[in-house]
Amino acid sequence: MKAFVLKRYGKKEMLQLTNVATPGLGQNEVLVQVHATGVNLLDSKLRNGEFKLIFPYKPPFTLGHDVAGVVVKVGSGVKQFKPGDEVYARPADHRIGTFAEQIAINENDIALKPKNLSMEEAASIPLVGLTAWQALIEKANLKKGQKVFIQAGSGGVGTFAIQLAKHLGAIVATTTSAANIDLVKSLGADIVIDYRKDDFETILKEYDVVLNSQDAKTLEKSLRILKPGGKLISISGPPDPDFAEEISAPWFVKLIMRLLSAGVRKKAKRLHVSFSFLFMKAQGNQLSQITSLIDAGVIKPVVDRIFPFEQTNEAMAYVETGRAKGKVVIKIK
Repeated sequence: MKAFVLKRYGKKEMLQLTNVATPGLGQNEVLVQVHATGVNLLDSKLRNGEFKLIFPYKPPFTLGHDVAGVVVKVGSGVKQFKPGDEVYARPADHRIGTFAEQIAINENDIALKPKNLSMEEAASIPLVGLTAWQALIEKANLKKGQKVFIQAGSGGVGTFAIQLAKHLGAIVATTTSAANIDLVKSLGADIVIDYRKDDFETILKEYDVVLNSQDAKTLEKSLRILKPGGKLISISGPPDPDFAEEISAPWFVKLIMRLLSAGVRKKAKRLHVSFSFLFMKAQGNQLSQITSLIDAGVIKPVVDRIFPFEQTNEAMAYVETGRAKGKVVIKIK
């Protein structure tokens, strides 16, 4: 089968389209014919070598964290899926590789594709949907009437998180550029701040939750808009000791993460708020609940552009510009 493979780490490295072996199938795995895959900044960061300490993939390997496609074969222990099922998933860490014609995925990481979405739309959902779900529902326990600040509202995670937060009954503030104000309002944002013109710290006060996806300076300002007892969940770092425990990191990685997050944890403590880092996990059950929300019309995918398989490198370059509205998708089949 064909796949886009990373031969060596590096910011300027291009993925190579090459023939690779069809993946072997474990007894609890399903083999999925990939119809479409989403592109995430995470793919670029992995290519650049930014996560080598946490996820030491050995080149050559295939990138790609989102998939929508059709089950072509199932392992002997698979109970939930059968050949012909239309599914979508975010494969587990160390089992990624959706920039390919086929991928083997554990059945616990898969869900049936929402009926009313195309393969391309479905492929835009898993990583950002699970990120928003795990941040707002699992970590923040966001409740009706609470105030949440979701940074970068027109991005992949932002467009999904705004819709999920509104479904939960929260009051939603977000930042975006002037060109995307109408988009984020249409998704349900109550307070929209043009980040080029205004400073959110002077406008937002006494917030319950912040979903941080930006740089260290923005993170620090975000801590100050929380009310005492408020929660900041960051998906852009720095990783904290809890995350190090979660991934059973070696002692020296635990030490590095403790040091990396020491400053922000200290500031949070001083302000009587909490800081936590989230690196989302593959989760088929949560994805099934997201499917229900999509089928009910509560959440709609936001897809900026669809690239053909041959233009996978161009799709990654476009995501890296930071200008995409919602998600960028690659059509494979």
